[in-house]
Amino acid sequence: MATEITRRTFVKTAAAAGLAAGFASPRAHGANERIRMAFIGVGNRGGQLIEATLPHQDAEIVALCDVYQPYLDKWCEKLGPEVKPYRDFREVFAREDIDAVAIGTPDHWHAIMTIDACRAGKDVYVEKPMCFTIKEGRRMVEVAKETGRVVQVGMQRRSSAMYAELGERIRGGEFGHVTMSRAYRVSNMTPTGMGKAPDSDPPADLDWDMWLGPRPMRPFNPNIAPYKFRWWKEYSSQMTNWGVHYFDLLRWLNGDEAPSAICALGGKYAVDDDRNIPDTMQATFEFPAGRLLLFGQYEASGNSAIPGEVEVRASKGTIYGTSGGYKVLPEKSGQFQDWEKPFEPIEVKSTDPELTQEHMRNFLDCVRSRETPKADAETGHRSTTIAHLGNISLETKSLIQWDAAAERITNNESANALLHYEYRAPWTLG
Repeated sequence: MATEITRRTFVKTAAAAGLAAGFASPRAHGANERIRMAFIGVGNRGGQLIEATLPHQDAEIVALCDVYQPYLDKWCEKLGPEVKPYRDFREVFAREDIDAVAIGTPDHWHAIMTIDACRAGKDVYVEKPMCFTIKEGRRMVEVAKETGRVVQVGMQRRSSAMYAELGERIRGGEFGHVTMSRAYRVSNMTPTGMGKAPDSDPPADLDWDMWLGPRPMRPFNPNIAPYKFRWWKEYSSQMTNWGVHYFDLLRWLNGDEAPSAICALGGKYAVDDDRNIPDTMQATFEFPAGRLLLFGQYEASGNSAIPGEVEVRASKGTIYGTSGGYKVLPEKSGQFQDWEKPFEPIEVKSTDPELTQEHMRNFLDCVRSRETPKADAETGHRSTTIAHLGNISLETKSLIQWDAAAERITNNESANALLHYEYRAPWTLG
């Protein structure tokens, strides 16, 4: 295990390295110089980010960091002895020779790590959901801007040329006025889901205190870490895990910024396991442009709800989009109406490459050019906010009204307490 360093030691180290002003200037990259990268969190999604980076010859992986030793061992064996392992991300950020970091940790770490990386002079690829709270997301946007860092959020559908073309058609009015869009997370986990497990001592090769980070101390449970945290509201949710992908895609396709009203209902209706998020949930979001967005989490019934990833219903046609292409079914005149079919059915096949790899390519290009990436911090924050608002409505069992400019709930002051939480010492938002 790497030598432990405190947050105070990290700040002193950074200052000694010339970072006393708060952040470093971007390191210039020659045309043939490789971008030196570190990966923080190399389990499930973090490992997929490594695989999405390896094909890019202008990227060099030089460091890996994880609090769970088996993940480090797996990837160090695959990548070779030139890659240095770490158990504390602050030691990675103290290295001046690292240009960029990819963050694939659990959600509650994303904000702290992204902000510290920016202030240490690193560009950042941070996985979705971008943040654990709405306040965190806004602070990440501010720090990315203050430091001039490139921040790419892992919503890889933004790198789809097919969805970009479809969005132009939808926003251009070709299919009429969009009144409703929807997407779902479905998986039949009845009857026992992920099961039940008692609290226990953490494995010797897991730094449980560091895994918890800013979240309250609690006993280890194997149904939380290293992966099943997705079903615990203290660390994640399926609204933020799956929903944020679809919220971002539909917000992009329809040209929306933020919802104005949100209502979510759900509960544990059929799955008997340790989770404390619903097995069945439905959220409805209303947008100022005059349309609804629906997201359903159905983990007690697995049959498809729609023929694709997303459905967009407009006055002239309905669009079904998947990673492989999209279809548009024309409308026909309804009650009291008499008009011709607006167009023949449309089917478009995707020619997109693998999207996570393409999204990483966009990030690397922007590290060199200093241009804005396709899913920058502001984009990621706005889309992630939708997911958090759904969870706040679910938690408070209320319809909430949202002021997107002020980023405040206007009809339920007590619900604003859920825009953030008090970190466990010594962690701060930065």
